[in-house]
Amino acid sequence: MITYSIEDAQKGPITYSDRKRYLWLISVIMPTFPLMGVFIFYQTGLEWTLCLPLIINYTILPVLDWLVGSDENNPPEELVPQLEADTYYRFLTYITVPLHFVVLIALAYVVGTNDLSWWAILVTAIIAGGYSGLGINTAHELGHKQTAIEQLLAKITLAVPAYGHFCVEHNGGHHVLVATPDDPASARLGESIYGFTLREIPGTFARGWNLEKSRLQKQGKKTWSRHNNILQSYCLSALLQGGLIYSFGWVMLPFLAVHNFWAWFQLTSANYIEHYGLLREKQENGRYERCQPHHSWNANYIMSNLALFHLERHSDHHANPIRRYQSLRNFADIPELPNGYYGMYMLAYFPWLWYRVMDHRVLALPHINGDLSKVNIAPQKRAEILARYDSD
Repeated sequence: MITYSIEDAQKGPITYSDRKRYLWLISVIMPTFPLMGVFIFYQTGLEWTLCLPLIINYTILPVLDWLVGSDENNPPEELVPQLEADTYYRFLTYITVPLHFVVLIALAYVVGTNDLSWWAILVTAIIAGGYSGLGINTAHELGHKQTAIEQLLAKITLAVPAYGHFCVEHNGGHHVLVATPDDPASARLGESIYGFTLREIPGTFARGWNLEKSRLQKQGKKTWSRHNNILQSYCLSALLQGGLIYSFGWVMLPFLAVHNFWAWFQLTSANYIEHYGLLREKQENGRYERCQPHHSWNANYIMSNLALFHLERHSDHHANPIRRYQSLRNFADIPELPNGYYGMYMLAYFPWLWYRVMDHRVLALPHINGDLSKVNIAPQKRAEILARYDSD
């Protein structure tokens, strides 16, 4: 175990050891879980074994979050520079990148070379998409960093789920307007995940394209050119997915269509739960207040954070976007989700249950305290919500 240390003039010697240092390897291993189902399928010939990764994600992981519990500890701020300078942590994100390609190609091979039933093809496509959705998470961690290698690896990773506009849109759009009515990637109170999907996916694509178009125009470059960061990633997607169609035939068309949508839907699911109902105040000058930790839903659950490069410490991430995953902090009195992301995804897929669990949590937050003027409310549900909760 590596110990970081510093002699502070006021506090004296300060030391810190990351007890999860080697457990972060779970974030590297997580994208390969579908290979377990593939291995068991080839050993047994039983199609249902291809479903095992879905069972792990949506039942076992939420239960483990509940059983193992949370970690609210933070590294000492004085030692964060040393922690962030440790190349071990960024190496883990680097080696995860090729694994996303391996898993998609492996699952495409299973579908393309076996006489599977229609439901097995559908399930395998959903599993492939779910784990390619993890590629967006890997690109998320890489794309916020300011080194050329990490920016490049983010674009390469986004080729797997065919979501090349993500980093441009996320960094230049979502982080600017998060927790406001102007952000298509921030969910509103009373908005179902399905209604949010119809607003978020096309809205973020359009915003990402417009941001990149504007950047290139300022540099005097054409939008449709090799300088377009979005097109660079989508060209890799075309090569990858075109190669799969060429290698395994036309069955790849429905397989990849489901794969792509479900990968995108994983990001949509994360965006939905991360800012549901939260609202930044609009100031007299027309600008929104600076994003604070209480403008994002946080989760400190150990297991799912270890599987997602600490994505669930989302409050600190939005307040300090370039901070690396191993250094993200917990804060007092911030919105806390009642389970990790996969448990919350399942809850969100049943809107009536989501509203029952989450709406009162939004209103009970210390900075809201039942004041609906401080909540981001779905316009089409505003009258209904005001009538329901103003009388509470």
